[in-house]
Amino acid sequence: MEPKNLIVLMSDEHTKAVTGCYGHPFISTPNIDALAAGGTRFDAAYTVCPVCVPARASFATGKYVHQIGAWDNATPFDGTQPNWHALLRDRGHQTVSIGKLHFRSGEDDNGFADEELAMHVIDGKGDLLGLIRDEDTPKRGASWKMAKLAGPGESMYTRYDRDITARAQSWLYEEAPKYKDKPWVLFVSFVAPHFPLTAPSEHFYRYYNQDLAPPKLYDKRNAPIHPYIDDYRSIFTYDEHFKTMDMVKRAQAGYLGLISFMDEQIGLILSAMADAGLSSDTRVLYTTDHGDNMGNRGAWGKSVMYEEAAAVPLILNGPDIPEGQVVKTPATHCDIYPFIMDCVGAADADTLPADLPGTNLMDLAAGAEPDRVAFSEYHGMGSKTAAFLVRKGDWKLVHYEDYPDQLFNLADDPEELDDLAGDPAHAAVMADLAAELRKICDPSAVDKAARKTQARMIVENGGKEAIIKRGDLGFSVPPGVQPMFD
Repeated sequence: MEPKNLIVLMSDEHTKAVTGCYGHPFISTPNIDALAAGGTRFDAAYTVCPVCVPARASFATGKYVHQIGAWDNATPFDGTQPNWHALLRDRGHQTVSIGKLHFRSGEDDNGFADEELAMHVIDGKGDLLGLIRDEDTPKRGASWKMAKLAGPGESMYTRYDRDITARAQSWLYEEAPKYKDKPWVLFVSFVAPHFPLTAPSEHFYRYYNQDLAPPKLYDKRNAPIHPYIDDYRSIFTYDEHFKTMDMVKRAQAGYLGLISFMDEQIGLILSAMADAGLSSDTRVLYTTDHGDNMGNRGAWGKSVMYEEAAAVPLILNGPDIPEGQVVKTPATHCDIYPFIMDCVGAADADTLPADLPGTNLMDLAAGAEPDRVAFSEYHGMGSKTAAFLVRKGDWKLVHYEDYPDQLFNLADDPEELDDLAGDPAHAAVMADLAAELRKICDPSAVDKAARKTQARMIVENGGKEAIIKRGDLGFSVPPGVQPMFD
């Protein structure tokens, strides 16, 4: 590719399927849809880990969670692996972040030449409760916020996102023209649609005033679905606080409204890019750190390997990006690192780390590695066992260290209602995907490594009782806001 500038737009907790260009029947996402229509959309893209800190650390380093040891929201990236923004900065590229980073402490060098309105890991420690992953795992005290804060209005998050948008607009108008010697990268990171599910009124009522179907399998939420989900729901007791179906609907409308609100912010930034005369020299990438369960199977938040939480939107747009292309080859956020380096003209052998597992997104779009697999893993809050995802073609394996595996054919069963793991007719598929998993890692060894780190950190932070006394962070706060524990 010819070197050009890049704007990376990242949201937080945006379920892929809740986007117009990914087939949602009524969500309003005109700006994201326009990016897809005029660019390339990846149809089988996955987060490397369905929770914030590991996902964002992986995004920065281009490596799997087990490669960098950022296991959960309490084990931030330690800075020992090279990240793309630091490498580019050190080579003279202007790399700027505006908004949520959330993979290191604010005291650390996060690698950008300039950080603005940055949200970091609280106290450099984050969610310590997530370290406790055994039979003594405590219930999360902040679970009530999912239901009780859902509704119309403004929150600290929507105000923060508006500030992020305004600063990004100013940067494009005032700062971008100063950097003409080398392509720059602007990383704009929103918190929407992450809960609290408080959406601006015009966006909330757009959906609340519609007939919204209840979440999938919600009427069966007291029936066993899988032990992993049972664990998650017993720790994150979100669903206990939804006393009526109207409260559920308010949460749904809040989530949908926040997606439309976030899309609106993206539109403002894209307009600023165009008005500043930057469109011909700038590519755009849109994605999210991970998805959200949205009440399906009685679960809210993330942390599971179902499509709602693990699959992500991934879209490229700009000069020389094929228009209207849909890529079926599985991809992950690890494939973004080599794309970014190539985009700005820094993808030489001296720059790219040798152990990057990803492939340049442009190569995937051109047809490279059609039989490759996408991989994700989870070792964090709400789980008592490690979970690993492998996607190959239409097939998806979820391997649990201590529970039965799951197998889904996403072409025939996109809603993941029919687990085929116990069907002898698919034993060969199971074996093939299990072998692919073991090419990437030894799941048992990885699980042990994660638990060893977490056990050490529990001791370093005063033991279980001290961590439980500290309370449940619930969600991180914007810069300048005091953290709230329950």
